[in-house]
Amino acid sequence: MSTSARMAIFKSVLIALILTLVPLPAWLAIIRPDFVVLAVLYWSIQAPRSGGIGLGWMLGLILDVFQGSVLGEHALAVALVAYLGIREHQRIRTKPLLQQSLAVLAVLALYEFVLWAIDGWSGHPLNTALRWVPALTGALLWPVVAPLLARSYRPRG
Repeated sequence: MSTSARMAIFKSVLIALILTLVPLPAWLAIIRPDFVVLAVLYWSIQAPRSGGIGLGWMLGLILDVFQGSVLGEHALAVALVAYLGIREHQRIRTKPLLQQSLAVLAVLALYEFVLWAIDGWSGHPLNTALRWVPALTGALLWPVVAPLLARSYRPRG
């Protein structure tokens, strides 16, 4: 993997982490998409050998530490997202952006389901139905996010 590809991934993931961790008013935090998950999913689809499960696991652990959740909860969920992105990358990236958004919605809903299940099993209070809103906003934002990330790196060749 070239240095420019690593830098593109690093920059996009750093920006996604910042966007995820910036404090927002409660009403705006409810609709904040999971930017880190979107970035990991994008790189898993577009550069499956560069993105990857390791990247998802590492970023998930960072989310666990910063958000104070059960250690490994986000790591497992984001690694699962990366796995699905890598496994289905050829099917997803050949579709138009609006159809990709449907696949992204399914993956983000699975991500939220894994977090919901782990919260329930670990005895943490289960939130309201609003916990599913970031999956919807992430899917709605995909047609904007994907082209922005595509501009950050154009492979040679």
